[in-house]
This record gives sequence, structure tokens and C-alpha cells, in this order.
Amino acid sequence: MNILLTGGLGYIGSHVAVVLTEAGHQVTILDNLCNCKIEVLDRLEKILGRAPAFFKGDVRDQALVESILKEKQINSVIHFAGLKAVGESVQEPLMYYDNNVGGTISLLKAMKNCEIKTIVFSSSASVYGIPVYLPYDEEHPTRPQSPYGKSKLQVEEILKDLSDSDPEWKVVALRYFNPVGAHDSGLIGEDPAGVPNNLIPYVAQVAIGKLEKLKIFGDDYDTPNGTGVRDYIHVMDLAEGHNSALLYVSENTGFSVFNLGTGNGYSVYEVVDAFTSASSRKIPYEIVDRRGGDIASYYANAQKAKKFLGWSAKRGLLQMCIDAWKWAVLH
Repeated sequence: MNILLTGGLGYIGSHVAVVLTEAGHQVTILDNLCNCKIEVLDRLEKILGRAPAFFKGDVRDQALVESILKEKQINSVIHFAGLKAVGESVQEPLMYYDNNVGGTISLLKAMKNCEIKTIVFSSSASVYGIPVYLPYDEEHPTRPQSPYGKSKLQVEEILKDLSDSDPEWKVVALRYFNPVGAHDSGLIGEDPAGVPNNLIPYVAQVAIGKLEKLKIFGDDYDTPNGTGVRDYIHVMDLAEGHNSALLYVSENTGFSVFNLGTGNGYSVYEVVDAFTSASSRKIPYEIVDRRGGDIASYYANAQKAKKFLGWSAKRGLLQMCIDAWKWAVLH
């Protein structure tokens, strides 16, 4: 299958490129490099023995997208291209709606013009918002709390409307929980600019000495040890989920949505302990005030993906930390 990955040099897209190429697919990447580095392409070549086809450009450039779809005889698209920082989306909502929603509309117009009607969309568990019940299943009410989460939900709604309007469309939205870790080669991984927003990259930078200590935002939540609980999923499990989704969507019309998570919640203290074991480094930390908007706990019900995609996460928290540590040391 010839597959276009928009935003394919980013953290998740690059790992999906590895899994799909190793599965025998022909991968083409479109990325504007706003949130990743061109060096990732060289690292993919080292892992795979050859680099995927690459085009530098923006998904909002409809003419460019159409030319790539035609030149590479694309059958299916996996759409990662999007801005993803929750805090930034609150400060710059127009930028997020323009990029995430506007970019998707441009992509879908290009696909429609080229008669390509198969797409897997990179969505987010942030569409659920504050839990009404746990674990989140796909029927949980969607009440996103940030422009980022709202942009993801708006794209899902556009995709649903599009598939309702034309029964030939085959659409899957994958709601990610908290991707962490790295490829076991240590060649690709999460490479945030500046101070990381996410826990495990932050812990890794403390362990390696780039940051002095971890700030734990509250230890008085209604959780077993008082710290926040999240569903962390190894990025390679997530990447393999995309391959399963691609097989599913190639055979099923209409719009479907699946959670990709482990179904387990890990607390901040559990992450610190696991990373200490993985790195053999002490992780100094301090307890500070809660952040506004943080919730005590959330994690996935991933049974729908297991039933329909034949997929489930295999790697545990320690493996996530081992691979994140290897990446931190080597890059």
C-alpha cells in the first residue's frame, strides 16, 4: 500500500513510518518541520536501510498535497500534522484552529479531488475532557477543555460528516492517551523544544542532568498515592496500532473511533520509581501546587481496539522508561 504520512517526521509519525515500512508498505512523508528536525529522516534511513520519500511543505498547501498524492499514487493517508501543546493552544487559539482544522480541510479537499477516500486520523483522549466515569470508553461524552482538544474533536466531526455524505469514505480516528518511550535503537524518540511539557521527557532530562529536579504538581489528589494518574502507552505500541487501524480501515467503510491506550493508570510516583530503575539515577523532585485544569486520574478502556483491530498494548511502564532513557542518553 502507498501511504502518505502528514507530519510524518514528528514523534509519533516517525515511529509509525518504521512500523509501516517494516510491514511492507511504501511510505511518503509530508512535513513542514515546524515541530521536528530533518535529521529524523537520516535516522529513519539508519533504522530501515532506506529513507522514506520526503516532501517539505504544509498540509494547508492543497496544490502541493494533490501533486504528492498523484505522483506517489497514494492509496491511504495517515494524518498526524497538527499542533499539540495544550497550553499554547489556550494562548494562540486561532493558530490551532487554522493549522489543525484548516489543515485537515485542505487535506480532505485534496484527497477528494484525487479520489482517495481512506484516512486514519491522529486524534486525542483530550476530546473527552473531565471524566464523567472511568475508564474512558469511546461512548464517553466529549467535552474538551482546551482549543487543542476542541480542534481534534472538530476534525472528528468533519470526518464523520464527510463519511456520512459519501459512503465510499473509510475513516478511523485514533484517540491517543499518553505516548512515551522511543524506538529501541535509540535513534528516534520525543525531542521537545525547550523545557518538556510531558512527564517522562521531563524526568529523563532530570536524570541526565539537564534539569535540576522534577516538579510534581500536587500530591493530594484522590488517587492511591496522591499524585496524578495517567495512561502512558509506549510509542511503538501506538505505532503498531496504526498498522492495525490501516488494515481495518482498508476493509471497512464509514467512520470509526478507537482508543489507543494500555487500560492502566500510572501515578507520577510510579513513573519516578520506574525511571529510577531504568536509569540507575536518582530523580530529585519537589511537590508544588496543583496546576489549574489538571484532573486526578484518567485512563482508557481499550477493549474496542482489541475486538475490532486485533490490537492491544504489549509494553509496560518499565520498558517505556528504559527506551526513553536510551533515547535521552544517545541523542
